[in-house]
Amino acid sequence: MKKPDVPTSTDPNEIASLIARLERGQLSESDSLLITRLLRLLLQLLALLQLKNASIKRLKRLLFGPGSPAGSEAADNSQLQKSDEQPQTSSSKIDSLRSSHPDSHPKPRGHGRRSASDFTGAKVVYCLSPLLKPGQQCPDTACSGHLYDTDSPSILIRLTGQPLVSATRYDQQVLRCSACQMRYTAPLPEGVPPEKYSPSSDATIALAHYGSGMPFYRLARLQRDFGVPLSESVQFERCERVADCLLPLFLYLRKLAAQGEVLYSDDTRVRILTLMKENEQKSESERRGMHTTGIVSEVSGRPITLYASSRRHAGENLDELLKARSPGLSLPIQMGDAAASNWSGAFETIISKCLSHARRQFKDIEVSFPLECRRVISALGEVYGFDAQTREMSPQQRLVFHHQHSAGVMKEMREWIDKEFEERRVEPNSSLGKAFQYLINHWEGLTAFLRVEGAPLDNNRVERALKLAVLHRKNALFYKTEHGAAVGDIIMSIVETCRRNGINAWDYLVTVVKNEGEVRRRPADYLPWSYPREDIHQRAA
Repeated sequence: MKKPDVPTSTDPNEIASLIARLERGQLSESDSLLITRLLRLLLQLLALLQLKNASIKRLKRLLFGPGSPAGSEAADNSQLQKSDEQPQTSSSKIDSLRSSHPDSHPKPRGHGRRSASDFTGAKVVYCLSPLLKPGQQCPDTACSGHLYDTDSPSILIRLTGQPLVSATRYDQQVLRCSACQMRYTAPLPEGVPPEKYSPSSDATIALAHYGSGMPFYRLARLQRDFGVPLSESVQFERCERVADCLLPLFLYLRKLAAQGEVLYSDDTRVRILTLMKENEQKSESERRGMHTTGIVSEVSGRPITLYASSRRHAGENLDELLKARSPGLSLPIQMGDAAASNWSGAFETIISKCLSHARRQFKDIEVSFPLECRRVISALGEVYGFDAQTREMSPQQRLVFHHQHSAGVMKEMREWIDKEFEERRVEPNSSLGKAFQYLINHWEGLTAFLRVEGAPLDNNRVERALKLAVLHRKNALFYKTEHGAAVGDIIMSIVETCRRNGINAWDYLVTVVKNEGEVRRRPADYLPWSYPREDIHQRAA
């Protein structure tokens, strides 16, 4: 008995030929077998889709055969290019733009090892030769030279493990008088204070939870495994202590941030259980959302990162911040995406909108409209390439450079988009039409870098800053109260500001907690980039 023809793949050219013969009414016996095979392939494809667990890889193997998806995609792309109405010069122009973009060249792979200078927190031990000294004759008997110090030591980095929070037990001898029963307790070693929690332990707990996203229960489990138990409630108490020490600095940084030349802002979701409980009593018309707003402000070249978790949106939090702005300063540049919640407008600012968000509109639909999206993405890539060349320029030089190079690219892209609408080559209600309309609606803000000195291209700085809040949300899931959210906002603001300025965050937290009184009296002297540094290991005691 003849076995049925099992479908393993399909050839688009074979199907096209079959359709042509079908239209001419010239079907042969082999064509009937081909039709049968294609129908079986369709049934098998439907059966896989009904299972709802078919992988993309399996479907591609079924449609194109083993080892042929790349070739089929290339064939499909070539057919798309041939059938598209766009001239071939536009695709060649896109290729040339991509080749000229600095990011298109592959970066050399590194060796993966870190240099000794990266270990800034390592304890340094100087090892001197017990037998040899500078000026001494060379030990080689055949050599008449003398030794000298090269001032370039051979370095070994040795890593050791320990609990995040370690403990030292002091057993103080207690003597008692047999007559008067007076007790005499031996003193602690010199330099050891009587407090249970050292500044270094408080800084470590705060940095682990709010700086690295480690939930309290995980740290409690880890500490228990090391034999140094640290309960979840105690951890939060210590974080409250750190936030209390950091509060004067946080408030001072807010005043500084209000004076910034460029202000970036955006929101991400947050859960606060007490507010979620309030939502049960609120009507549908009342505000029920919760957000963590990230604000990055550049002040004299130093970035300051601030977080605020509440029901308020980014625009409202930025307005609250700008209340502390000095009236004599020029208007700040406000960067954000086009969401209405970012622009409440109580204070006048220079509006600059995010090109990265505009680019994402086209990146999401590139599969459906490859040629049009590639043209926009390539044009924006060219602008970013020009911007990369301005990093060492002054704001005025950067503005002139963009006028000379980027203005023509943006103008050409806008004229092309307008022409697409005028000649009705794009449906306004399609995803491509909406992406084009996004550019047109926000063109003034998206091109602010062509008119305003220092206007950035995108909102990526605050997007990167919000990753810390997102990490905390993914691991800790929620804040219990608004007070707990405030503790997190204060600590994360200081930690992220330290990181963006290249400051050792743990070292800074230890210093602030240890010098709490001085910080309250003179917060300006304890900013992350100007605080008095001591030896890191002495300060950890």
